[in-house]
Amino acid sequence: MRYLKYFVISAAILLLASCNIDDLANPNGSSIEGFNQNASKSELQTLVTGMESLLRQEIGFYYDVTSIVGRDYYFFTGSDPRYTGEVLGKGESTLDNNGFYGNRPYYGRYKTVKNANVLINAVNNTTLITAEEANGYLGFAKTFQAYELHLALMLQYQNGIRLDVADPDNLGGFVTYDDALAGILNILEEAKTNLQAAGAEFPFSLSAAMAGFDTPASFLKFNRGLAARIALYQGNKAEVKKFLTDSFMDMAGDFGNGPARFYSTAGGDFANNLFRAPNQADAIIAHPSFVNDMTPGDDRASKVALRDAPLSLDGLTGDYDVWVYKSLNDFVPYMRNEELILIAAEANVGSDNAAAVNAINVIRTGHGLAAYSGGTSDAELMDEIMYQRRYSLFGEGHRWVDMRRWGRLGELPIDRPGDDVWPNMPRPFSEGN
Repeated sequence: MRYLKYFVISAAILLLASCNIDDLANPNGSSIEGFNQNASKSELQTLVTGMESLLRQEIGFYYDVTSIVGRDYYFFTGSDPRYTGEVLGKGESTLDNNGFYGNRPYYGRYKTVKNANVLINAVNNTTLITAEEANGYLGFAKTFQAYELHLALMLQYQNGIRLDVADPDNLGGFVTYDDALAGILNILEEAKTNLQAAGAEFPFSLSAAMAGFDTPASFLKFNRGLAARIALYQGNKAEVKKFLTDSFMDMAGDFGNGPARFYSTAGGDFANNLFRAPNQADAIIAHPSFVNDMTPGDDRASKVALRDAPLSLDGLTGDYDVWVYKSLNDFVPYMRNEELILIAAEANVGSDNAAAVNAINVIRTGHGLAAYSGGTSDAELMDEIMYQRRYSLFGEGHRWVDMRRWGRLGELPIDRPGDDVWPNMPRPFSEGN
């Protein structure tokens, strides 16, 4: 896994465009030693800023691949037929274990994990900060390390992933999906302990996209939200409800509230790589079923925009551009309050179906729909939650993961005879198979 040998240390390198995944020059020597021994707050700030930047790198590929396989949308481009071919399982095509669509989002996540390990090591080997300050850095680094490992796991699923990559020359082995979830949750718990001992303020600054989640206490609420998501994937509903209690979930709050990745068109910065202007020849096209299956009056229709004319490619046709992000400056959330409310709905099914209906109604009425009037059996409520998650989290990388964990991948639409819905990306060739 050679990518783990390299990490980013300067602001200029940290802000490289996400389309560049070539190996970076190894900065061995004095720069690394500067982080390893008595790193200053200025140097630690560089690593924190680097993590925020790396969290944006290759993330467009993650959302595109998960959304294409999950039939949220198509990517029509004449420059690479693999988006409508291999990724959608066209004909006899199979996924390539050296393909960019699996490898770039996967290794992009591990770049952040590596940066987090450098930060953790630097914090543990400096005398220039207090113990309280050290806990702030550690809680931040471990929380985002867990976040990135979980995205890598969502790509690989039953292939499993490496959790222990602290030593790039002696990587830990692959662990199973279930063990990886447990390990990620353990990292979040370690981070929680650190954040609880980190005082009232972080000793570093974060971007504007983290406003409201930029102190140890508020960032811990994000950590607990992530823990709720992981516990949901584990099927541990009791733990989910416990974690939600300490998260930033707010049944009366703004659906969009949550920590996010920052983007900007300012010189030298990084523009939103998920934004696409409408009516282009190369386009992100909403799957036709997204519009066809929508309940009339649902204001989530604003997530797509009717094109001036339909667009067709490779036997596929769509009338609507994806319009989730409206500009190159839009922030991209790691997690939103709306997801937490939907997690609460699902966690209550089977134990408190009235509470599940209440959470469902928060979502329905918040999007212009009437209160839920369907059946209240577990199966019926899960069907409703499936609809609400599909439309609330459209284009955010959830539908493929959701349908897979519910055992419902077979219900995703097949657009052409012979198309496949893949359960996971192949393990990258460079990882060994």
